[in-house]
Amino acid sequence: MNETDYQLHLVEYDFERRFDERVAIEWMQENWSKSFVFCGLYAATIFGGQHFMRERQKLDLRRPLVLWSLGLALFSIIGAVRTGWYMLHVLNTSGFKQSVCDQSFYSAPVSKFWAYAFVLSKAPELGDTIFIVLRKQRLIFLHWYHHITVLLYSWYSYKDQVAGGGWFMTMNYLVHSLMYSYFTLRAAGVRVPRHYAMIITTSQIAQMAMGLTVSGLIYQWMQEGHCPSYLDNIMWSSLMYLSYLLLFSSFFYQSYFKGAWGKGSKGE
Repeated sequence: MNETDYQLHLVEYDFERRFDERVAIEWMQENWSKSFVFCGLYAATIFGGQHFMRERQKLDLRRPLVLWSLGLALFSIIGAVRTGWYMLHVLNTSGFKQSVCDQSFYSAPVSKFWAYAFVLSKAPELGDTIFIVLRKQRLIFLHWYHHITVLLYSWYSYKDQVAGGGWFMTMNYLVHSLMYSYFTLRAAGVRVPRHYAMIITTSQIAQMAMGLTVSGLIYQWMQEGHCPSYLDNIMWSSLMYLSYLLLFSSFFYQSYFKGAWGKGSKGE
């Protein structure tokens, strides 16, 4: 695929073209530590909210939840399409190794806007938990731990434009497009087959396994001078993805196997 073919297949929209990634990266370098403030406020809100709701009736919030989930589903689908097309371009023109080590996701046409939108979106996504608290649903460790660590790591990594970002962002957009679509249907009262939920959790486990693999490859190729990253970043990403892999695997077992064996196979 030559450059002309690429432009024909992946048109850059005006708002993507006008986006100045240099300003975005500079802002993140100066302000990334504010992610700790967001996480602190988030933790205080959800755990304080649980205490507040303990003696109160749960709220329905079905319509706001539909709109919330639908908005995040559409955002994730569009993000997956835009970053996915660019990932395919890199894979097709430069190969897998370059797709891992590539930094152009932060500055290339199309992907530069969606890279920044991705990291910023991790702050409003914290709102997912507010619905759980106000509707008095069970809040598991995996949920809030995942929200906090993704926000911290995304902002921490974007400021340095480290290798692997293309894979991390594209996989997350893709999985979230499935997940939030599922949440939208459930909130709307649509009965979704149980196997669809299993597919989503399986895709999350695959995402974490791939993330761990990419982190390992970055470390290996960084030694050869090919992958621009930092040892501390690789360490944090590896620990993060390993913890996710273990937690999501445990969730899969507890949700779809242990419960089924104890109660018999039942649909949701």
